[in-house]
Amino acid sequence: MPALDRDAYVADFADFIRASPSSYHAAAAVAARLEEAGFERLDERDEWPTGAGRRVVVRDGAVIAWVQPDSATAATPFRILGAHTDSPSFKLKPGRSTSAEGLLQAGVEVYGGPLLNSWLDRELELAGRVVTRDGIEHLVRTGPMLRIPQLAIHLDRDVTKSLTLDKQRHLQPIWGTAADAPAADLLARVAELAGLADPAEIDGHDLLLADTQPPARFGERDAFFAAGRMDNLTSVYAGLVALLAAPDDAPHVSALAAFDHEEIGSGSRSGASGPFLEDVLARVSAGLDADATARRRAVADSWLVSSDTGHAAHPNYPERHDPANRPVLGGGPLLKLNANQRYASDAVGSALWARSCGQAGVAVQPFVSNNAVPCGTTIGPLSATRLGIRTVDVGTPLLSMHSARELAHVDDLVALASAVTAFFAPE
Repeated sequence: MPALDRDAYVADFADFIRASPSSYHAAAAVAARLEEAGFERLDERDEWPTGAGRRVVVRDGAVIAWVQPDSATAATPFRILGAHTDSPSFKLKPGRSTSAEGLLQAGVEVYGGPLLNSWLDRELELAGRVVTRDGIEHLVRTGPMLRIPQLAIHLDRDVTKSLTLDKQRHLQPIWGTAADAPAADLLARVAELAGLADPAEIDGHDLLLADTQPPARFGERDAFFAAGRMDNLTSVYAGLVALLAAPDDAPHVSALAAFDHEEIGSGSRSGASGPFLEDVLARVSAGLDADATARRRAVADSWLVSSDTGHAAHPNYPERHDPANRPVLGGGPLLKLNANQRYASDAVGSALWARSCGQAGVAVQPFVSNNAVPCGTTIGPLSATRLGIRTVDVGTPLLSMHSARELAHVDDLVALASAVTAFFAPE
């Protein structure tokens, strides 16, 4: 398996992040890159082709793509890389902007579990989709337009001891002054960027805040990589790169499933607890004339690698990590384990991931939480429960997870893509 070019990979990943300020942009970016490489874009409302091919379908902020080989039969298994396109942020509420102290403020609602303080004093943009009265969806982004200003230390001398942020009072961003925009209509600006003459044409919107600071490499050998939304665009991009390299003659169907809404529980039509992946797999199997028995045989022989980010051991908070399992930045992809099935990995899945990493020539780092620190979860257990597919949870180590700007090591980013590439083309 040819090695990935480290610098080229990271540079293109940075471009992908810049193009993906929201889950809707990320799904569109994946589909656009795949179409450019020859994948056929499908519509769920249409009949789908049944023969071999490379295909992609988008549902809201989620995207699923697959490579179906010529040799596929009714019982051919699937190898799926699962990820998610959303990140913790703030979502724009309906209604007009409010005004306080001569400043216009956008009403926002906390989405998921962001590190709230990391969003202060940053130039932010609104990004997502608007739907006009004709039913057409428009992807939009404002560029730098908003900011959540922190209170000066002179007005709160205890702020260095304890910072408490009220989600309703302290986190509403400013975007202008009442004198400069007397109409106080933020959607008017969004409508302008969408090419709409009349803001009243917008009948619905899903708009979230995103940090506008571009990704950057820094540190010795430029080994560190900092950016927003790496949880979980690291896995989406790794899956994209691996799927583009997936062979057309594999003994399985290779697939990338990037879901939305993981950060808020995955309970939606485009989330991992929803029917999207099951719908796609059923339609692919139906195109192969699979009956119920053949579909279950295919599922029983299938694999899903649930790829998300995990915690690298923090040098300033060593007590927060398991004493024996301490993954480090630059040490390779994670194998995520939890006795209570917050991660879906088991012995069989651990062995599969070890083989994929071994084939790719990269190390594996086990991640297990400190017993006294509650463990997060991923799409892995949800997909395994819904579909019955064998699942293993993996990912890249990060510092500052759920910050507006997270930190990774470039070698881990490349290693994850190499391991997923091997997963799609096992020797």
